[in-house]
Amino acid sequence: MKIHSIPCLEDNYSYLIIDESTKEAAVVDPVEPEKILNAANEHGVHLKLVLTTHHHWDHSGGNEKIKQLLPGIKVYGGSIDKVKGCTDAVENGDKITLGADVVILSLHTPCHTKGHISYYVSSKEGEDAAVFTGDTLFVAGCGKFFEGTAEQMYQSLCVTLGSLPKQTRVYCGHEYTVKNLQFALTVEPDNEKIKGKLLWAQGERQAGHATVPSTIEEEMETNPFMRVDLPQLQERVGSPSPVETIREIRRLKDNWKG
Repeated sequence: MKIHSIPCLEDNYSYLIIDESTKEAAVVDPVEPEKILNAANEHGVHLKLVLTTHHHWDHSGGNEKIKQLLPGIKVYGGSIDKVKGCTDAVENGDKITLGADVVILSLHTPCHTKGHISYYVSSKEGEDAAVFTGDTLFVAGCGKFFEGTAEQMYQSLCVTLGSLPKQTRVYCGHEYTVKNLQFALTVEPDNEKIKGKLLWAQGERQAGHATVPSTIEEEMETNPFMRVDLPQLQERVGSPSPVETIREIRRLKDNWKG
């Protein structure tokens, strides 16, 4: 399994997932279809599937166009998310196969949108799995609670995604890492892992590189939204429970002028 990041729009990412044995590929959130097709041609792969994380235009807005360019391509999206161009609706726990070796597990991770899906992708080759989290989980952050509640985001981040193997690579929908880590330091100013990752991320961006992927383990160490079970973090923001803490950190982030 090979994964290629494709920068789109101002700060979005689409991703090519390639089954190397068959050269079949899936694309996550192909908002700029021509760019995706060029990348597929460069890598010599046959695009078979579209995996849409959620209905917002900067993720699903290329679906109709890619169906015109590649007649017969399957477009997956959450069953309750009204995804443009969707041909195959998925529920939590549904599995999709790609090529000979790649299995894609649909995980319902609501809050940013009601039907948001994250895709957990593993291969038979024993390499570390990957999860494509759209706008639910960012590196060191999470999406705004547009259509859901703090309870849902806690379940999506800390239970559903937090229970994945620690070495799972995290591929998110946007390049927000530097700002997210700067905010994270306002929540946990003494967290050395956040300080170190911020320095690294600033260097990567200055060099023109992506800061994605992260891992589930790194997120548990540096992402305040995934650390809300910690009593010291709850105490710091003055909230008595993990759900109240995630709600308060989101409120602080929404009002942060960093």
